[in-house]
Amino acid sequence: MPEDIGRIFLGASRKPDDSINAKEYLELKFGNRHGLVTGATGTGKTVSLQVMAEGFSRAGVPVFCADIKGDLSGIAARGEPKDFLLKRAEEIGLSPYEFEQFPVIFWDLYGEKGHRVRTTIAEMGPLLLSRLMDASEAQEGVINIAFKIADQGGLPLLDLKDFQALLNYMGENASELSNKYGLISKSSVGSIQRGLLVLEQQGAEQFFGEPALKISDIMRTSQNGYGQISVLAADKLMMNPRLYATFLLWLLSELFEELPEIGDPEKPKLVFFFDEAHLLFDDAPKVLTQRVEQVVRLIRSKGVGVYFVTQNPLDVPDTVLAQLGNRVQHALRAYTPREQKAVQSAAETFRPNPDFDCATVITTLGTGEALVSTLEAKGAPSIVERTLIRPPSGRVGPITDTERQKIMANSPVAGQYDQDIDRESAYEILIARASKAADSDAAKQHPQAQPADNDNASGRWTLPGFGGDKDAPKEKPTGRTGYQRETVMEAALKSVARTVATQVGRALVRGILGSLKR
Repeated sequence: MPEDIGRIFLGASRKPDDSINAKEYLELKFGNRHGLVTGATGTGKTVSLQVMAEGFSRAGVPVFCADIKGDLSGIAARGEPKDFLLKRAEEIGLSPYEFEQFPVIFWDLYGEKGHRVRTTIAEMGPLLLSRLMDASEAQEGVINIAFKIADQGGLPLLDLKDFQALLNYMGENASELSNKYGLISKSSVGSIQRGLLVLEQQGAEQFFGEPALKISDIMRTSQNGYGQISVLAADKLMMNPRLYATFLLWLLSELFEELPEIGDPEKPKLVFFFDEAHLLFDDAPKVLTQRVEQVVRLIRSKGVGVYFVTQNPLDVPDTVLAQLGNRVQHALRAYTPREQKAVQSAAETFRPNPDFDCATVITTLGTGEALVSTLEAKGAPSIVERTLIRPPSGRVGPITDTERQKIMANSPVAGQYDQDIDRESAYEILIARASKAADSDAAKQHPQAQPADNDNASGRWTLPGFGGDKDAPKEKPTGRTGYQRETVMEAALKSVARTVATQVGRALVRGILGSLKR
């Protein structure tokens, strides 16, 4: 419809007598000003998310969203003319009400209901890895040192076994490394290693490795100009809420690091829906919350809109909440003091409407009805309106396994992420170094057979070209003890290695959330 050009039709607002007031839109040019979708379970948040995702896709904007319960997958199938949908379309004056399917790419960390999605330990960074492991302050310090050693030593950290090998190395050389990097206690190293074991048992090892996800693959458009909708299958992933939240935060940080500054475009380059947003902020350390707030504030100028979806507006910190310009508030319950506070808080964030009291209306909204306020001329929030959300054009409800497999087989990324790649990384390099060191020690302890009067048969060291004292009493061969002098060649090689490592370390730059910039 011509009137929908440059904006997304969300639904129709109602007057106090329940008659239709006006159509409510989300302006595409303000789509990167972020948003919030809140409401109690069963009030219609998922449908609102689907309506917005369809609208952005129809406008040529790629979308990324998580499918928590499986019912969002229906966006990939053509809708069906059910009575309740047709009734809602008639109520809000949606004519013609057309059904269509949207271009969808399914993703899954476990590779079961979508294409495998991975990242590397290095790209995850120390801050997010510490968050994933729920590390203590001391453990987080050791993790940061581990990344520093890897960066300076040319040790690619790709998967969990790489990080485990690096921790083994740090535990074995804790005293020497502590002198250079700060205290590395073996107890902290051991605690981190146990934490890695827990992650492995929870299936997190499938998330780390290569090929890593390319940001460009979630920013595609289809042949008909629609934005591709990337749907992350998260029903199994939600069994590990911390991994779910950390993965989405990593993806958000990758977008921030990789995309260029473009100011305020006519429409977003990508819209990112963060469902179950409370998992991101629950028990999050202050430094992480501050950096999330910073990313949300700055990523707008890169053309990315971030929409948090959660039950309670109090789940989102005030510093982040203040940046969310487009609001869709479904019904809230007000049985407990915290719920009553949430209702009052939600009501106070809207530009008031003289026709009704927000705090009262929030508790009486029906399913599929919401208080809507979006940014209008000059970016000012509109007066809040009681709105009937429009019905989706895609299917309401999940698709079948057969339909999903067919979509995956015809996906533009089919075959790109299915097979693991295990190239040489920190694990192989450290194993090789340990083997070489062991061979060197063995050679020093058990030199080749030489004349009995050769001083090399003793445990003493000698300088090349200088014989030992032949009259000195012979000593029995002993194992390696204490400090071993290095040869001139060894010293030269170590000097070169340090120079190269320093140059490599200087070339590695970590972003605002600690992830490695590509």
